[in-house]
Amino acid sequence: MSKKVIIVYSGGLDTSVCIPMMREDYGFDEIVTVTVNVGLPAEEIKQAEDKAIAMGCKHYTKDCVDEFAKDYIFKAIKANGDYQGYPLSTSIARPLVSQKAAEVAEIEGGEAFCHGCTGKGNDQFRIEFGLRALKPDMKIIAPMREHTWTRSAEIEYAKERNIPITVSAEKIWSIDENLWGRSIEGGKLEDPYYAPPEEIFKWTKSIADAKSDPTEVVITFEKGEPVAIDGVKLDPVALVKKAHEIAGDNGVGRIDMMEDRILGLKVRENYECPAARLLIPAHKALEELVLTKEEREFKNVVDMKWARLAYDGLWWDPFKEDLESFIDNTQQRVTGDVRVRLFKGSLQVIGRRSPFALYNEDLASFDSKTWDQNEATGIVKNHGMQSIMYRKVMQSNK
Repeated sequence: MSKKVIIVYSGGLDTSVCIPMMREDYGFDEIVTVTVNVGLPAEEIKQAEDKAIAMGCKHYTKDCVDEFAKDYIFKAIKANGDYQGYPLSTSIARPLVSQKAAEVAEIEGGEAFCHGCTGKGNDQFRIEFGLRALKPDMKIIAPMREHTWTRSAEIEYAKERNIPITVSAEKIWSIDENLWGRSIEGGKLEDPYYAPPEEIFKWTKSIADAKSDPTEVVITFEKGEPVAIDGVKLDPVALVKKAHEIAGDNGVGRIDMMEDRILGLKVRENYECPAARLLIPAHKALEELVLTKEEREFKNVVDMKWARLAYDGLWWDPFKEDLESFIDNTQQRVTGDVRVRLFKGSLQVIGRRSPFALYNEDLASFDSKTWDQNEATGIVKNHGMQSIMYRKVMQSNK
């Protein structure tokens, strides 16, 4: 009787090595590969498809770029999605990948899922949570975790079986790319003191090569979602791509950080996310204009909790849904324009406006007499009353 496995397939080294392993080490004779397009170049998606078919797999390509932009990236923008300085990109794509793999499993059946995640990374948590949440009866196989292979050993294994790969012992970068961002790790980058080489970057110019004059751009938001750049309305995918172009040309969007992974490991990560580095600060600036003090303070906490759940891959956790109810309610007034200036790797918000602004120039101006400043006298005298009383009590009890 035949045995079938569904491989969550990116076309990279790890998942390509999984294909012969499923036959040789695990006894599967039917292999179905699923590639989920969340923003890769068309040629890379085609290469993954061709490679899987050439290795005897039944292959599915799921084009989910629009869905990823609208239902994942825009949610992250509304939540100012950031974990320790990393605008969430790889992490928010994994739940969608799991969902599409589960949908293929509904069609194809099969005994197990297979993925190429290692036992040290975050993606094993993110992908497996989604698969278990959506297809709890299917087994999950993680060959890279079970065999504890090194990257070099994987490369040698692939060469022995004539599996086409793009990494080498010299350029051993592990790169994950989607519409929202790129993550680059591995090789010499594992040394926190090693300076990232220019060759790892694709979407951003170096400070030296960035535009020599400042760029000013206006981002328009409706209910927390970006809808236009410089007055030109764009669909979500086109808007993100345009934001990448503007920020990247100005050297904005590179991140080199020490990140605390889910397992507790502290690792060096490099990210390239120019659009996020433009759109999220603009979004936050508009929130500052339209939300009350209490809303802003509480939303900071909510955003942090949301980001941690998203980073951990817990996309379908009920607490995340609870948080999004609050976030979505605040976003009803996050409508307006934000003016941003970019220059040689820096970004500065230089203007914001909204029909829901809680700012009144006449009241706030030092030149205005609309509000009688003497009315503040009584409030000021009683400000910090208990703190003053505390000091008196402590002094009298010395």
